[in-house]
Amino acid sequence: MSDCIFCKIAAGEIGKLVYEDDYVAAFDDLNPVAETHVLIVPKKHIASLNEIDADEHGAMAGHALAAAAKIAAERGLTDGYRLVSNCGAHGGQTVMHLHFHLVGGRAMGWPPFPEE
Repeated sequence: MSDCIFCKIAAGEIGKLVYEDDYVAAFDDLNPVAETHVLIVPKKHIASLNEIDADEHGAMAGHALAAAAKIAAERGLTDGYRLVSNCGAHGGQTVMHLHFHLVGGRAMGWPPFPEE
């Protein structure tokens, strides 16, 4: 999708990637809620988890989870971290490109993100 900001970042057109493989790209969140806040996005435009099909997207989903674990280890998140995907407007999704928030570096409470 040509006007999607996450598609442009995943394609390397803008921003700086902290991880990349054939299926996903990752970059630091511009508005972090913790010491570590990385977004992991599929390179192919998928609007949200509602569009995921196991047969078509299974490899990408596996790579996203493996990327999260690898980035967490590289960032020294030995005490734990949170991996979140907001789905739809009522779920808090503000960019309509599937993405996973990898958040860590502090104790995680509930709700997952602090109130503004």
